[in-house]
Amino acid sequence: MLSSARAWEVLATVPDPEIPVLSVCDLGIVRHVQADDEGVAVTLTPTYSGCPATEAIAADVRAALVEAGAGSVEVQTRLDPPWTTDWISEAGQEKLRRYGIAPPHTLQPAAPRPVRLVPRAVACPRCASKRTTRLSAFGSTACKALYRCEDCREPFDYFKPL
Repeated sequence: MLSSARAWEVLATVPDPEIPVLSVCDLGIVRHVQADDEGVAVTLTPTYSGCPATEAIAADVRAALVEAGAGSVEVQTRLDPPWTTDWISEAGQEKLRRYGIAPPHTLQPAAPRPVRLVPRAVACPRCASKRTTRLSAFGSTACKALYRCEDCREPFDYFKPL
């Protein structure tokens, strides 16, 4: 039998297939874990409803938990509430930065605020300069935009807030 705490530890080692430096826990898509004598039930919320990696992630989660000793594993997908980039852990944001991807800005303010008409500056993940320019609304995947740093001149992806 696998405890819920141990299941969380195992899930923290399952990489996201698109950004392997992040675990599924860093990404915030693991929403619930329940372990008992019967096995482990995991609830995942994909980054978006049409995410092509959803089935691969579920299979990786199932395989990792079975290998760790879970008798049976049930993986459920829940779309409500929808995933938000605010669910990426602080450790996950730092891993993105070290990997060369600028992490998303936080969307959920503590108090209501007016809509931003001017986009925030995106800091370069390599040199931290905020003198950056968006080159394309889409980067290596649809959830990222392509930027270039005007100081170090390096291109980088920015994980767009959702």
